[in-house]
Amino acid sequence: LSTMRSHQVQCLLMGGQACVLYGAAEFSRDTDLAILAERENLNRLQSALDSLQAKRIAVPSFEASYLRRGHGVHFRCHHPEAKGMRIDVMSVMRNVAPFTDLWNRRTTVETNDGDAFDILSLPDLIQAKKTQRDKDWPLIRRLVEAHFFQNQDTQTPEQVTFWLRECRTPEILLELSGRFTDLAGPLTSQRPLLTNALEGDADGVIRALATEEQREREEDRLYWLPLKQELERLRHEAAG
Repeated sequence: LSTMRSHQVQCLLMGGQACVLYGAAEFSRDTDLAILAERENLNRLQSALDSLQAKRIAVPSFEASYLRRGHGVHFRCHHPEAKGMRIDVMSVMRNVAPFTDLWNRRTTVETNDGDAFDILSLPDLIQAKKTQRDKDWPLIRRLVEAHFFQNQDTQTPEQVTFWLRECRTPEILLELSGRFTDLAGPLTSQRPLLTNALEGDADGVIRALATEEQREREEDRLYWLPLKQELERLRHEAAG
């Protein structure tokens, strides 16, 4: 991350390492970055990758056109101080805002030794985690729970609205809906399960959460279908 910063790469940490910084325990061998897929920034990224002695390890190739279509590009570092570290970069993600919006609402984390790193905002990170992968859904739950417990005593209306939109813990949803009916009510059209929460229907909330997750998983599967087909074609071309 410090190498990216020293090369002035416009990028945002996401993935498992960002989850750790937001308080959701996660083990990750990878560094996942959202990047601005414009020529000058990609040139800076290439310089940073060269400093890390990073080599591309899979298709597709490192080209803006692939990044702009939603592909990730994958590298492995060989520099002694980062040996074996994998770097995955993406620019476009399903139902995630354009990079310029992500950058404008980023979170900056400062370390004890004075370094500063830019990461996806919590709402954007959660949106990026709504995938077909099994491991992402418990992470979303833990991320919102951590934010709720960190801020519940000093909550703002904006935070309560965020919890109502994204929380996946039935008990917290029931509590919030009971305490903040004025905020929960208008959100039922966007998140129907809040109707169950407002009625105190715990079983209905649980069923609706499962339906919500399944819908997102299926939408993500359909989103990736043509991208996976393109990757398969690129693999065959590289092998042939």
